[in-house]
Amino acid sequence: MKLNFLAGCGVAVLSFLAASGHPAPRQVSYQAPVYTNLPLGSIKPAGWLRHQLLIMQNGSTGHLDEYYAKIKNDNGWLGGKGDGWEETPYWLDGALPLAYILDDKALKEKVLRYVNWTLDHQRPSGYFGPVTGAEREKNSSVEVATATDGDDWWPKMVMLKVLQQYYSATSDQRVITFMTKYFRYQMKALDIAPVGKWTDWAASRGADNVMMAQWLYSITKDPFLLQLADKIEQQSFPWTRWMGGHEWVISTTTYAHMGNWMNRHGVNVAMALKSPAINYQRTGDPQDLKALQTGWHDLMTVHGLPMGIFSGDEDLNGNEPTQGIELCGIVEAMYSLENIIAITGDVHYMDALEKMTFNALPTQTTDDYNNRQYFQVANQVQISKGVFDFSLPFSREMCNVLGTVSGYSCCLANMHQGWTKFTSQLWYNTQDKGLAALSYAPNSLTTKVGAAQTEVTIQEATTYPFNDEISFTVSLKKAASFPLQLRIPAWCKEATILLNGQPLRKDTGNQVITIDRSWKNNDKLVLQLPMDITTTVWGRHSRAIERGPLVYALKLNERWEKATDEVEGEYFSVYPEGKWNYALIRDNVEKPAAHFKAAVVKQVDDQFVWNLAHAPVTITVPAKSIPSWKELNGVAFQPPTDREGIYKGKVDNTVAEITLVPYGCTKVRIVAFPVVP
Repeated sequence: MKLNFLAGCGVAVLSFLAASGHPAPRQVSYQAPVYTNLPLGSIKPAGWLRHQLLIMQNGSTGHLDEYYAKIKNDNGWLGGKGDGWEETPYWLDGALPLAYILDDKALKEKVLRYVNWTLDHQRPSGYFGPVTGAEREKNSSVEVATATDGDDWWPKMVMLKVLQQYYSATSDQRVITFMTKYFRYQMKALDIAPVGKWTDWAASRGADNVMMAQWLYSITKDPFLLQLADKIEQQSFPWTRWMGGHEWVISTTTYAHMGNWMNRHGVNVAMALKSPAINYQRTGDPQDLKALQTGWHDLMTVHGLPMGIFSGDEDLNGNEPTQGIELCGIVEAMYSLENIIAITGDVHYMDALEKMTFNALPTQTTDDYNNRQYFQVANQVQISKGVFDFSLPFSREMCNVLGTVSGYSCCLANMHQGWTKFTSQLWYNTQDKGLAALSYAPNSLTTKVGAAQTEVTIQEATTYPFNDEISFTVSLKKAASFPLQLRIPAWCKEATILLNGQPLRKDTGNQVITIDRSWKNNDKLVLQLPMDITTTVWGRHSRAIERGPLVYALKLNERWEKATDEVEGEYFSVYPEGKWNYALIRDNVEKPAAHFKAAVVKQVDDQFVWNLAHAPVTITVPAKSIPSWKELNGVAFQPPTDREGIYKGKVDNTVAEITLVPYGCTKVRIVAFPVVP
């Protein structure tokens, strides 16, 4: 299908993409994941990562139910008439793992109220969730025959993720019994109340439901669960088919003003990323993984932004550096990548996860984790009320500010899963009873390994992603043989591995290596990942400067202003102090190692916060300013370039030394720079 044909048939293409028709169910050939998760709580954060989680514990993650009315008041997930939709499960999806990662007794007691109410109030049919209006009116419970008396499938998908994590932490067999009963109910009820009966949210996010059915299958091996998974897939948006072709991603840009916006909604897409991998797990069809590869490549080519995420404000909105991303989109894309990594073992998605986590995630919340932006912008020269080039919301003009409930409140509830799930999946089990460290951050792991299932503790000491060295100290009561896998990122030309101070091996990047040996107590393995400074090309021929997994942005002093909106309450605006309209010089861009200098200016300690005051590494860069490049309504629209990507307008020829800091430490910044002669 050619683009000129699409141009004349936009409505037809969008109708095709939104159609519910699916190919016939495929032959089942269940594939065990390459990696499996360790029990929740096995991995304990240390250093800067632990401090980040403690901030969340003391902030909104640990206390949202105490002040956010929608969750606090008469909660439906505790039997009341209040919130019975997504926001309470969203909060629990991050608060529950935080409680078990930090072994926080008070937070465990909080989240267990909801878990126990849910488990204890399953209907005889297997249906679960808040009491529905029909149940109250009829004084009866939902049965298969009365499935239409139930409520939307979507919030239950989130609560199933909560229960899965609770089982991972506790091995409470009630969860297995509960899910089996619910899925047997769902298998029959879907004939009466299909996935999309109540909302398109459920139909667009069916992969989350499929994933939970297949997770239960991995434990019980009950064949009906794979039949159910296929049935849900057949009733949901066909993301795998869409991602495997190019028409879908073309339509998200060419006809973005037209209907069927659910198939280009950024959070839906973030959740759907894992759909091809989840289908592959059930079918064993390599075309599913090919669809994933095609979809991710197309998505990041057409909509990718320098901080490692695609635009989604709320819809997919192109790759201009003036576009943004919803916070929900970041944490859901991270979760999708974490599942893709486990299923496929593909190092490409491991690199993508780290880039997204260490750049896009930390910038969008305040230091205390109590306020957040609904949308962040790549080149963000101010955080303020206004009408930006977002697909919504316009009328309140609150989608860019830092507030508690600014924009839509879904992100206030959903943002908590980002850091917690990243922490819980720093390590994986391997199929040969070993361990795999696939993302890096300070932590300690206690688990059992090898044929004899020997208990081992591994202390991972590092200030990564700012520093290039990661050390692993092994503690054992007796020697044990097991394979240890380590990821060598694609950005690393050659890694060096030392064992007990002696060179062990060198390995090129873009692979996962295995060190299989008999490990002894106090063995120390050091992984060195030299970080070169590079430049990458983004929308409108802009350039970003990267070092290791971090993207660097112009350091601008910040002026914070607090105000109150009559509807959405207190919020912060942030404005830059100092010149921001700089461009990089072409010769320097072509030889970054010779002209850009990195320096460690602060040590990363246990009190590290992602802000300017704590930015540990800087890069100094020669630059020239473009006098005509000015903000317009709070937006720094990119200067035009020629076909070689060079701005040919008037330039201040005075060369200035500008300072860049990690993107995640900024609130206002330029990250995608124009290039001048």
